[in-house]
Amino acid sequence: MQNLHNETLAVHAGSRKDDAFGAINEPIYMTSNYRIPTDGTPVDWSGTHSNIYARNRNVNQMILQDKLCALTGAEDCAVFASGVAALTGVFIPFLNSGDHAVVSEVCYSATNLLFREYLPKKYNIEVTFVDGTDTEAVRKAIRPNTKLIHIETPGNPTTGIADIETIAKIAHDAGALLSVDATFAGPICIKPLSLGADLEIHSMTKYINGHGDSLGGCVLGRTELLEKVKDIAMVNFGGVLSPFNTWIITRGLKTLPLRMAQHSKVALAVARFLESCPAVRFVWYPGLESHPQHERAKKMMHGQYSGMISFDIIGDEKAHEKFLDSLKLVTHAVSLGDIESLIVYYDKTSDKLPHYPEIYREGFFRFSIGLENEEDLIEDLTQAMKNAGVL
Repeated sequence: MQNLHNETLAVHAGSRKDDAFGAINEPIYMTSNYRIPTDGTPVDWSGTHSNIYARNRNVNQMILQDKLCALTGAEDCAVFASGVAALTGVFIPFLNSGDHAVVSEVCYSATNLLFREYLPKKYNIEVTFVDGTDTEAVRKAIRPNTKLIHIETPGNPTTGIADIETIAKIAHDAGALLSVDATFAGPICIKPLSLGADLEIHSMTKYINGHGDSLGGCVLGRTELLEKVKDIAMVNFGGVLSPFNTWIITRGLKTLPLRMAQHSKVALAVARFLESCPAVRFVWYPGLESHPQHERAKKMMHGQYSGMISFDIIGDEKAHEKFLDSLKLVTHAVSLGDIESLIVYYDKTSDKLPHYPEIYREGFFRFSIGLENEEDLIEDLTQAMKNAGVL
């Protein structure tokens, strides 16, 4: 299937037809155990290469992993019960006591907490936080004991774009691995593995599932690395994704290329509106020429810039609260990548603001564009700004 397009791969890759009854869609294999061979075939009780116990491997998991490999070019994939489980599925296997990691300062809150608190204090792992969009800052942070560089692209929540190709070379020259959390782009808009990353991570809760009804995470990369991820994090830490949630996410994944095209199209239109609106203090979207890393994004994202926007409006906190309260189509919620538009507000008291670019430090909105029509969303934003008294 290597010569097929994303739209076809999302539908057909990994499919296993039901020979028992002829069903077109794969059933949900709701079983914790599988029959053990009695013909003398060697059995690895804790292995991930045969169906013995559902924590080690299950049929629905195999289907989803194969689809994700086809879309990303990965040799292998491991799926987990959440995005955070996928992240720890990378950090724990590849970092030992005394090792050093270089980490994007702009990153998901759980990643931030893991590297600022848990990993240094519990496992004696040294960490240097840097601006991941500043390649030279990444280079200067390398130490003799650096074993991992971890970046987010686009960064959550600022949408900053790192130079994956150059950072991969920096990592490999230092004998380190590069892991990239590409959740904000899904496995369509940016392909980190093709740019030299060793491990690609997604919270499948977001764009891959896309419907806001299941948690999940995945790690993709070379087989030799994924064997370690599966053995430690899935089999022995027990972060496996259930067959039911795997089936739900697989169903969502089948429409991912179509959804990402719509997310990107609508987001660009909304971002252009926000950029031209006098009530808006700033807007960052990789598809805008005004974005600090637009040229980098244009090279890496090939015209689809995903659905994530960060922006702020003028006015005091009450105006911001009134704006949120006045939205009718956009829901105030913390997740992203759903079919409906979601927005969350980081006010001035947020402890995350000091880690973001200066323009963010007065507060801002993280805006996840859904699949709605762009004119309807722009009208909703306009009426909310008017109700808030800023337009």
